[in-house]
Amino acid sequence: MAFTLTSPAFITGDVLPQAQVYNGMGQSGQNLSPALTWKGAPEGTKSFVVTVYDPDAPTGSGWWHWVVVNIPPNVTTLPEGAGSGRGGMPEGALQIRTDFGVPGYGGAAPPPGRVHRYVFTVYALDVPKLEASADSSPALVGFMVHHHQLAAASLTALYGGPAK
Repeated sequence: MAFTLTSPAFITGDVLPQAQVYNGMGQSGQNLSPALTWKGAPEGTKSFVVTVYDPDAPTGSGWWHWVVVNIPPNVTTLPEGAGSGRGGMPEGALQIRTDFGVPGYGGAAPPPGRVHRYVFTVYALDVPKLEASADSSPALVGFMVHHHQLAAASLTALYGGPAK
């Protein structure tokens, strides 16, 4: 069985629903992390990491919208709003500081002018825990993930507005 990631809110290529759009920076979304479900993790998986990344942000390094580490291996779903303080974050899981400057989900908030890709990824890791804190950078977490990754599954949603 292939390692897969799904959401009831969208499929790859869909426009990101307004519920998952940021409330601020010119946007008026609900800023709710989407429900996510994964299956088919490889044998030996000891934890999961979930990330949301916008490679199209005009920063030179993209934009990290959500990073969750240390999700236990028996967890295969996150409910809508888990990353937005609505409950449902698994015990032991840790949200890391994003490019918004704080831990937790930050929805799509692209500047006007082009459509951006929002890549939701779940990583299966061979370690039960990453040595990260809530103030760790997403780049540091990425470095650790890629040293312990057994598999990854992604979904990509689109969001953007008309030019100014």
